[in-house]
Amino acid sequence: MNADFLAPARLIVTGAHGLLGREILRLAPQAHGLGRADLDITDRGAVDAVLSPGTVVLNCAAYTAVDAAETDRDAAFAANATGPAVLAAACAAAGARLIHLSTDYVFPGTARAPYEPDAPTGPATVYGQSKLAGEQAVRELDPSAQVVRTAWVYGGADGDFVATMRRLERERDTVTVVDDQLGSPTSAADLAAGLLELTTRPGAPRVLHATNAGTATWYDLAVAVFTELGADPARVLPCDSSAFPRPAPRPAYSVLSPRAWNEAGLTPLRSWRSALTDTLRRLSD
Repeated sequence: MNADFLAPARLIVTGAHGLLGREILRLAPQAHGLGRADLDITDRGAVDAVLSPGTVVLNCAAYTAVDAAETDRDAAFAANATGPAVLAAACAAAGARLIHLSTDYVFPGTARAPYEPDAPTGPATVYGQSKLAGEQAVRELDPSAQVVRTAWVYGGADGDFVATMRRLERERDTVTVVDDQLGSPTSAADLAAGLLELTTRPGAPRVLHATNAGTATWYDLAVAVFTELGADPARVLPCDSSAFPRPAPRPAYSVLSPRAWNEAGLTPLRSWRSALTDTLRRLSD
């Protein structure tokens, strides 16, 4: 997919310095990237000033410190709920189009089958509650806006799980990783390409799920990283979540169904294993 060709003439990417924002701008360098210092998405006047009819906004701005959100509720809700609400109202008024990124954390994480977009929500964390509030505001305030939920996103270079495993492979003889949380590892590059395709599809459903195909535990993902690096995968040791207690409970089940995305005619995201191979190959070049 040629993202440069697909991207709309006027594309704004908020949260441009984050993991996903950087990948979108790498694929669509003509887009206008705005980081936190460039645009306060909770400031209606500032948002109005950057919008014009026909603009497409990909909102990747978010408070993503899941554990910190448990005690920093106001900051989480400002970024994840108030900001999206302001963007939605401003886009609706300006005749601009909003695509808002959300998360598997809006679900309770207790399912046994992939979550469909209309599955009942029930976040168990402040982070998830703030993201759900943002989704609800976007859908209420902007009838044309689209919400895309994703999960387990990595780029491999800077602080995410895959990047951490790459670093620990160099630093430690063994690593211990939880093996009782299931999801779909998702390449930021693949997700960015999918979102750029979605910018050309205003008639797609209002709520969509986008992750790489297939499922894995964090342990499975770590084993795959070690294998790709040419390291002995037996150096990765499994454990259950009780070995790593966290302020915010992690979902045991984070698998999102791609059915709505695929049925809309959007390009299905490939298997997570293939995406990981390509990501690590690109990082080693």
